[in-house]
Amino acid sequence: MKLGMIGLGRMGANMAERLVRGGHKVACFDRDPAAIARAVDKGGLAADSLEKLVRIIAPPRIVWMMVPAGDPVDQTINSLLPYLKPGDIIIDGGNSNYKETMRRAKKIQSKEMYYIDVGTSGGIWGLKEGYSLMIGGDEKIVKKLHSIFETLAPAADRGWGYVGPSGAGHFVKMIHNGIEYGMMQALAEGFAIIEAKKEFAVEPARVAEIWRFGSVVRSWLLDLTADALEHNPKLDGIAPFVEDSGEGRWTASEAIDLNVPAPIITTSLLQRIQSRDRESFSDKLLAAMRHEFGGHEIKKEA
Repeated sequence: MKLGMIGLGRMGANMAERLVRGGHKVACFDRDPAAIARAVDKGGLAADSLEKLVRIIAPPRIVWMMVPAGDPVDQTINSLLPYLKPGDIIIDGGNSNYKETMRRAKKIQSKEMYYIDVGTSGGIWGLKEGYSLMIGGDEKIVKKLHSIFETLAPAADRGWGYVGPSGAGHFVKMIHNGIEYGMMQALAEGFAIIEAKKEFAVEPARVAEIWRFGSVVRSWLLDLTADALEHNPKLDGIAPFVEDSGEGRWTASEAIDLNVPAPIITTSLLQRIQSRDRESFSDKLLAAMRHEFGGHEIKKEA
């Protein structure tokens, strides 16, 4: 098939390359000309403007966006619409909030176009291993796009699927990332306990390698953990500062709205936030309280 790819960051560029390898024609646009040049080197078609990208693609046009969530998505859509026609398809493969996706889908549908949301997981490994794709929108249109999804996925018959109407793809990806937060936190805490047990002098990197095969906690996250520990066992030069993409926050908020208890996901999010407070006021206040309790007798009422 022929489609356009907007946003050639590491993930967007790799997705475009995987599509080209799979026999698709991909027009590539990015605000950075160097990113376009790199995509062309991998077999993509150069588009130095959104107007040119749309001209390269035969109708009904398929335009896949890999841009940051929030305003950049709306800005891209607004810039695209003057060049698109009824029947054209816009795909948002980024980490958009599903509520914003539902709003955007209504806007696009009012213009007799289609808006497909694809929660995409795979990161920088997706080029080689394939991407997990959670797809929302008009199911009839999704079926027409099968060959694209089959190329991007780990295999034609696995790792991707339709999950529901507009917004469902990004909703499922949001929950996916919330679960990921909890899994990462559990692995980090477990290895911290191992590292702290100086009596046994256990090497965390060796444990990670053992667990990668046969254990019930084996996973891609454990593979990444093992790789990190092998190359930097003491984690030298790494600041204890953990970002979050926003989806963990949305997951925790959704759990509250639905009255579903999600303590692991919520706590893992709070731990990430706490990691950024190098001068922790709460820790200082806690220390002050402990000092006060230790220096004064606490009288009990009779």
